[in-house]
Amino acid sequence: MKVAKFGGTSLASAEQIKKVCQIVRADQERRIVIVSAPGKRHPADTKVTDLLIAYAQRRLNEGEAESEKQAVIDRFVEIMEGLAFPAQLSREIVAALEESLAAAPVDQPERFVDAVKASGEDTCAKLVAAYLRQLGEQAEYVNPREAGLYVTDEAGNAQVLPEAYDRLQSLGQRQGIVVFPGFFGYTPDGVLVTFSRGGSDITGSILAAAVKADLYENFTDVDSVYAVNPNLIANPKEIRVVTYREMRELAYSGFTVFHEEALLPAFRAGIPVCIKNTNNPAAPGTKIVSGRETKDAPVAGIASDKGFCSIYVSKYLMNREIGFGRRLLQILEEEGISYEHTPSGIDNISVILRERFFDEETESRVIKRIMDELHVDEVSVERNLALVMIVGEGMRRSVGVCARATTALANARVNLEMINQGSSEVSMIFGVKVDDADRAVLALYQEFFTAQNACPQPAAIR
Repeated sequence: MKVAKFGGTSLASAEQIKKVCQIVRADQERRIVIVSAPGKRHPADTKVTDLLIAYAQRRLNEGEAESEKQAVIDRFVEIMEGLAFPAQLSREIVAALEESLAAAPVDQPERFVDAVKASGEDTCAKLVAAYLRQLGEQAEYVNPREAGLYVTDEAGNAQVLPEAYDRLQSLGQRQGIVVFPGFFGYTPDGVLVTFSRGGSDITGSILAAAVKADLYENFTDVDSVYAVNPNLIANPKEIRVVTYREMRELAYSGFTVFHEEALLPAFRAGIPVCIKNTNNPAAPGTKIVSGRETKDAPVAGIASDKGFCSIYVSKYLMNREIGFGRRLLQILEEEGISYEHTPSGIDNISVILRERFFDEETESRVIKRIMDELHVDEVSVERNLALVMIVGEGMRRSVGVCARATTALANARVNLEMINQGSSEVSMIFGVKVDDADRAVLALYQEFFTAQNACPQPAAIR
């Protein structure tokens, strides 16, 4: 049995939905289908989720948002007209959408926004199920509450509850095709809560794990995952096989093809994932598995992400002071700030943070606390940093990867603000100024993936 998730670009129009249903019907093993809300039809278009957010914001601020609501309805009506839905069926689906928007609790802004956003996926799932039935398939829309997708009560950042897996398992015994909306679940008390943005990937992974699928297929708009951002390099190398850990690292550091939290359920259940292209379903795609052959292929991919800053702290004999690191991180915890990395020396330590969590007011308060409570010699903040990461299981057993990387960066005249290698040795991170990030990625790609250094394609290990 296969669980197949289709992203927003795969469902952006009637023609795209026809492709999706053709893919589903072409393989009888695709019995559970998870859908996102319709995405962009062209680069200048607006995603349905963004239309819904605009509706929610205006409704909360001004009490009404009829034009924004109509824009959402018009998108779905256009799709249904393109699919030649009977007028009565179209009216029923539009009425259900309007009812869900009207029922969203305006007096609770966070819950209201979650309910409004979820209506995009929910309506799309009803629409896809109806079209499959119109084609003669036995297909049913299943609501996450009915199925038992229970999550924590964290608006916009829900986490699946362990008991959900037992409840969702029965989906695998249903006859025909199950069409399931992504992106949201319900608390045990029946409150709708969404995952983080792009969370339909998470829904697909949860369902695949719950029904013990043989494969979780994630359909998007690219033939495969590439070794580097294709906007930086023309025709970059395709990654045919990558491990869960490698994909997790790449997703964290800027690969947007797959939600970074989505791999956990599939990883724990040992279910292989395949990223495929709705517009080219015959392409093999990228397989995400537990292990792969890494001989002569130490690096799987290179990525970068911007929007970081670092707090540099120095104190003579810091290494002799028991509990110093804990107290430093406790200050950040008490300020409600999570940290990303903590490279350190004997008398100094740097803490890497996301800049969006560290505005000037917070910075001033944190620096004062560090000086007053830890009595340090020096503390400073460096902003406008990017993290460039090379990722590969094979780095653990390959001599000279760090030397090759730093030499390539030096030759490209990229100054390093920080180097950090994870304890798992699956990744190596270089902190650089934002203006140097793209140049750093290009230099590393040329070092590890150009023709003279090309490596054989790794094989999957189940």
